[in-house]
Amino acid sequence: MNVVVIGLGSMGKRRIRLIKKYDDTMLIFGVDTKEERRNECKELYGIETFKTLEELILEKEVTCAFVCTSPLSHSQIINQCLNHQLHVFTELNLVSDRYEENIAIAKEKNLLLFLSSTFLYREEINKIRTSIDAVNGRLNYTYHVGQYLPDWHPWENYTNFFVGDKRSNGCREIFAIELPWLTSVFGDVVKVDVIRNKISNLKIDYYDNYLVIVQHKSGHKGTLAVDVVSRKAVRNLEVFGEELYLSWDGTAKGLKIYDYEKKMDLVINLYKEVDQLEGYSNFVVENAYYNEIVSFFDSLETGVTPIYSFDKDKQILALIDEIEGYHE
Repeated sequence: MNVVVIGLGSMGKRRIRLIKKYDDTMLIFGVDTKEERRNECKELYGIETFKTLEELILEKEVTCAFVCTSPLSHSQIINQCLNHQLHVFTELNLVSDRYEENIAIAKEKNLLLFLSSTFLYREEINKIRTSIDAVNGRLNYTYHVGQYLPDWHPWENYTNFFVGDKRSNGCREIFAIELPWLTSVFGDVVKVDVIRNKISNLKIDYYDNYLVIVQHKSGHKGTLAVDVVSRKAVRNLEVFGEELYLSWDGTAKGLKIYDYEKKMDLVINLYKEVDQLEGYSNFVVENAYYNEIVSFFDSLETGVTPIYSFDKDKQILALIDEIEGYHE
């Protein structure tokens, strides 16, 4: 199978590395308009690269595409790939541009349209889900996710990549990462109450922090704090109720469940081996990125339905729109 990775920045490089890990017999091509990125990937991975998808299609046979460019460019690239009869794996889109059109094209051409939602593939999330499902009563949670925006990509100015744009802003990306798994675990959201403003001196034209009270259809409820101002990168979850107390700090070894008979926290070890890259936060576990690549190719080969979809993402993006525009 021949694969093209479109966008050879940090995410494109990650996908190339993990596709090679999955099956080193696959022939991978790279596409990027920037010559330095193309040359870097030639050197790092020994792959052939092209400036545009059109140039590649004229010369090579390709089965599927991984879209790893900035989110606001995804809709057009996905459309282009589908019209070239390519199955598509895409990173988070953050906006619903051309969703209906691209869903319809994929259905008409019998092509797989696969949307990344990496946290749904984390072992910790699966364990949190089973722990909550085992409880009869309703639960509350508090969850704070924050990181200072200039620290996201230390190698470039935050105003020069997609989190500097209001439509694909940093808080919106956090919501798009977290809400799919929160709704999967706790249930669909039926009501939100929001407080948000700007408290930093960051050169952005959007709110830099949110406090959101979330009510789920299941009866569970939570407080979700999202920001791009926290000078320490944090992902702190507490779930509590009469039958369960668990906490998670976002790392592979940071899930704990309180044994209320022994009066002690039990560390839950879920990984035989944790794949993490030097220079990335401890929150970034490569195992989950690999697992969703496996899921993508399994869906291609067997027809099994992916655990996340564009239709579900439409609902999540609508919820984020509501949170961002609360009472405006």
